[in-house]
Amino acid sequence: MTGRFGIDTSVLVRLVTGQPEADLQRCLEGLSEVVDAGGEVVVSNQVIGEAYIVLQQHYQATKPQARAGLLEVLRRDLVSPQNGDAVFELLRESGGPGLIDRLIVDGYTRDDAETLTLDRRMAGLPRSRLL
Repeated sequence: MTGRFGIDTSVLVRLVTGQPEADLQRCLEGLSEVVDAGGEVVVSNQVIGEAYIVLQQHYQATKPQARAGLLEVLRRDLVSPQNGDAVFELLRESGGPGLIDRLIVDGYTRDDAETLTLDRRMAGLPRSRLL
C-alpha cells in the first residue's frame, strides 16, 4: 500500500481519545499496515479543526486538552499533518485568534491566497485582512 493517504475526523478522534477501544485497535492496525508497506498517512487542516471541535463538544475536553491530544497524536510516526510542521506551532499557540482561524489562514496561505474576514482578531494574523 504505497502512496499517500488522508484520514478523516473519525479516525483522528479515535487516535486522540482511544474510544471506543475496538475502533482504536482497528485504526492502529490499518494505519500501521499502510505505513509498514511504505505509505504515508496525513491529516488535513480541516480534519484537525473538526476533531478539535468534536473533542470539546462530545468528549468535554478543554481547548488546551484538545490541542494537547492532537499534538500528541501528530508527534507519533503514524500520522503527520498534511501541511507540514507549521501545524505543530498552530496547535501550540493559545490566545488571540483561535485554532480554527489559524488553520483556515494557514490553508489559504498555502494556496497563495489572503484571508478576508469580519473577525478583528483573525484579521491580525499574517495574510489576513479585515473587510
